[in-house]
Amino acid sequence: MSTTLSNASAGVSHAVQDGPSTHYFVPGPSFWPLLGGASMLLTMLGAAGWVNGQPWAPYANGLGVACMLTVLYKWFGEAIGESESGRYNRRIDGSFRWSMSWFIFSEVMFFAAFFGSLFYSRVISMSELSALDARVLWPDFAGKWPSVGPAGSVESFTAMTPFPIPTINTLLLLTSGVTLTIAHHALRHGQRSKTILWLFLTVALGATFLGFQIFEYGHAYSALNLKLTSGIYGSTFFMLTGFHGFHVTMGALMLSVVLYRVIRGDFKPDDHFGFEGAAWYWHFVDVVWLGLYVVVYWL
Repeated sequence: MSTTLSNASAGVSHAVQDGPSTHYFVPGPSFWPLLGGASMLLTMLGAAGWVNGQPWAPYANGLGVACMLTVLYKWFGEAIGESESGRYNRRIDGSFRWSMSWFIFSEVMFFAAFFGSLFYSRVISMSELSALDARVLWPDFAGKWPSVGPAGSVESFTAMTPFPIPTINTLLLLTSGVTLTIAHHALRHGQRSKTILWLFLTVALGATFLGFQIFEYGHAYSALNLKLTSGIYGSTFFMLTGFHGFHVTMGALMLSVVLYRVIRGDFKPDDHFGFEGAAWYWHFVDVVWLGLYVVVYWL
């Protein structure tokens, strides 16, 4: 281990360029995972209390988010420092690629669970609750989507439509995928200024998407009376679109960090997995939105 660390600290290799290495850098013990887990726990406790009307919950949620952002800043900063000091090689690069792949797969399963809950609610529950035997308990229940539940149990609301904001947001995200691809090709060809321009446009498109989504939520609450408490339709709508908006926020933060590093000159045409990993995540977010756009707004 000491040999490995001494070789790494001596700048072992520009092995990402020169070829595989027999060494594998192993960082020392870190308290960032513990602090990150505690921050996530505090964030979720605050969020759960917030939606249940607890007065302390917004402060706990805000503190948890602030702590999490601090952990990410410091933890990612250490990883960037290790990379820039020459401690990483092709074996580390391979580990990062597998780790990011499995992380995105876990995110696929995360959204699959939510899409599954929407499918169950719309296709299975509606038919079962409309069956003859269920009429005894809920004689006035209408098994159609969007569901308003048994008569009088949910305030009347208007369902969302794909026009105009969801369609505009779809165009924004699809365009951001194009601008990100152009930025990646520019980076691979050593065109740093072009990379900065197109990557900045990608982040700007993501921020615009979030702005439109915030406006859409305000319109839903004020004009459509559509809320998180609007039965199964309201809960699934805000759950799916809200978590997607959170992922867009995280993706935009990742790309912002990558943009800063491109401006700083960290990446090379043949050594830029930090850029690639963020790009993979952004394209995943794009694909999830296409599914949401069709299933939530059109069907």
